[in-house]
Amino acid sequence: MSSLAARLGSAGEYVDYAASKGALDTFTIGLSREVADENIRVNAVRPGFIFTDIHALSGDPFRVSKLEGALPMGRGGTPEEVAEAILWLLSDNASYATGTFIDVAGGR
Repeated sequence: MSSLAARLGSAGEYVDYAASKGALDTFTIGLSREVADENIRVNAVRPGFIFTDIHALSGDPFRVSKLEGALPMGRGGTPEEVAEAILWLLSDNASYATGTFIDVAGGR
């Protein structure tokens, strides 16, 4: 599980978190190429602002709600929406997808 922060950098907020997710994105690309000939798929899902407990644990339980107006779809996402992307990647319908990312981020 990566994060949209990897693509955006999260300057002034969570740059260390974004950097770790950027490393995961690089790992996803590299490993997917290493094991593709073994028919092993490596992909990542990059959630955006999702209503989860991580925001409460970081001290701002209403963070997603506060930012909804700045999101193209006008709302935060749900864990179930992220799970649907993961389930698709695990399915046979994604059998030709490797080294790719699915941003579940409401257009951000």
